[in-house]
Formats: sequence, C-alpha cells, structure tokens
Amino acid sequence: MSRKNTFTRVALVAAMALSFQSAQAQDVHFTQFNASPLLVNPAYTGAFSGQWRAAAIYRNQWRSVTAPFVTYGASFDAPIITDLTHDDYLAAGVQLYNDKAGDGNLSNFSGLVSLAYHKFLGVNVDKALTIGLQGGYTQKSIDLSKLYFGDEYSNGIFQQGTGGEWPGLNNKINYFTVNAGLSWAHSVSEKFGYTLGIAAMNLNQPQESLQKKKNSEVGLGVRYAAQLGIIAYVSEKLSLRPAVLYQSQSTATELVAGNEFHLVVGDDEFRSVSTAVFLGGWIRSNDAMMITGGIEWKGLRLGVSYDYNTSSLKSASNGNGGFEISLRYIAPSPLDFARRLVYPCARF
Repeated sequence: MSRKNTFTRVALVAAMALSFQSAQAQDVHFTQFNASPLLVNPAYTGAFSGQWRAAAIYRNQWRSVTAPFVTYGASFDAPIITDLTHDDYLAAGVQLYNDKAGDGNLSNFSGLVSLAYHKFLGVNVDKALTIGLQGGYTQKSIDLSKLYFGDEYSNGIFQQGTGGEWPGLNNKINYFTVNAGLSWAHSVSEKFGYTLGIAAMNLNQPQESLQKKKNSEVGLGVRYAAQLGIIAYVSEKLSLRPAVLYQSQSTATELVAGNEFHLVVGDDEFRSVSTAVFLGGWIRSNDAMMITGGIEWKGLRLGVSYDYNTSSLKSASNGNGGFEISLRYIAPSPLDFARRLVYPCARF
C-alpha cells in the first residue's frame, strides 16, 4: 500500500469519526419534507381530504464524495374512527425508513406508529386543531470490517483488526423513541389557507452510541420542529404554496424555506383530484439550494428534487448534493363530488 493511499485512508477515518459524533445527534431529513409528513410532525397523521394516503420517497446524497448516503421512506395513514363528535376523527399511521451512510454501511432502520386526534372548529368547519402522538423502534448497525483505524497501521503497513478500537465498538444497537406534535389548520377562504405545526421528537432521549463505554452516557437529543405552510390561489388555476421548516437538535439547526408554484392544467372544479404540475425553489440555510418539480393526477403526486451544495463541502462535492424522488397517493372520498368534510389547508 502506498504512503499516499495510507494518508488518504487515515483522513477518511478522521472524517468518519467526526461524522459519528454528529450522526448520534441528528435524525434523517428530506428535501421534499411534505412527502414524509409523519416524520415532520405526528399531528399530520390523517391531515388530508380522502380515505387513505400512501407515500414513498428515495434520497441519494454525496455520491461524488464517498459511498452514497441512501435513504428510503414509506408511510401509510388514514382516519380510523370518524364522527367522534360531529366531524372530529381519529387517524392512525405507520412510517418506515432506512438510511445507509458511508463506507462502513452505517444503517439506521426505524418503524414509527402514530395516532392523531383532529378537532374541527368554526361555523363552516374551516379550522382544525390536532394533537398527535408517535412511538417507534430503531435499529442501527455498522459493518466494522469496512472501517479503518489509525492504530492498524504499523510502519506504513495496514493490518486490519490489530487496533485497539474494535473491542470498544458495538456493531448494532436498538432503542425506542417517543414523539409528539400539535398543528392548527385554517381555511380562511376558498383561495387562502395556512397550516402551523410544532413537534418534539425523541422525548425520552434514548441512549444510542456505537461505543460500548459511552452507550450509557449518550442520549439522542430531542428534535424540536416548527412548520408553516400556505396555499394561496392567485387565479382559478394557479396557486402559490410557500412553506418553512425549522428544526433544532442538540447543537444542530436546520432552516428550510421556499415556494412551490402549482398550476392546475385540468378541470379546476375539483382541485384535489385535478391534473396539475408544480415547480418549486428552496434553500436550506448554510447548506444547499434546492429545486423541486412534478405532476399530480387523480390523487397521485410524483415529485423529484435536486440539492446543489453551498456549504464548505462544495469544493469536494463540486456542488453536487442530493437527488430525491417521491410518490404519494390519496384515495379520493366516495363523496368527492358531493358535500363532504374538506380538511382545512392540507399543506403537509
């Protein structure tokens, strides 16, 4: 092995060690966060007009820097008990995701189950106050055979498994987590509505660390999240759909803001099932600029997005960030073309 390759591997090890410290404090995130609403806020479980909702999303990131970080997500939610008190209902949902990162195949599989109670208010049932609770199970694992440690090099020769770091690492950990959230949705008029939400994830601060000696000391930080989403029609067919997502976890913060232009190209009489196209521009502070786009057709929404990296890593990534593709389907209500309960501003 050449000296150059030795130094390269040592540098990668150091970078990976730093990423371990930050990964212990952060949850998965998506550019198309409205395509994974149960990850954003448990209160968004069942927050839509229709019989049920199914969604899937795929993200591929940092391919130009290292082994790509790949994330898959899928969810299903639906009202389960309706007309609890007039129009109120209880909804349930399940969210699955798997994240695999880096040369060591650091894998994070999580399964979440959520419940949300939707209380409708106002003379025209144009407001909804929702509380959501969520519980989940997570399993994280890593392939230790693919990791390199500095003390495995002796006189420039690499001898895997000879270092003292291996005995101090677990290759798998498991834990449970508890999340909660609130949301407020208001349809001010037929042309304007907004949604506000707040959530707190990892309320029980589960212990999680791949280092055996620190597992009892390291807890996953509470992730606080706030959201604002708006739907504003500027004509019968064109609407502006800005949104803001702010998240804070341990020492990490994230602010995503932008707008989606949504154009109905089919019959605009029933907007929830009309054929439409959308295009959006977004920014993640100190990290990336993003573009999103896609099509909606009979309750099916197909979206794609791309991140252009603007952080200090852009010199190594050549600006390349992450690619996402999402698919969501909302089964229309049988009463779609009659009088029915319409969820106020189903932005997420």
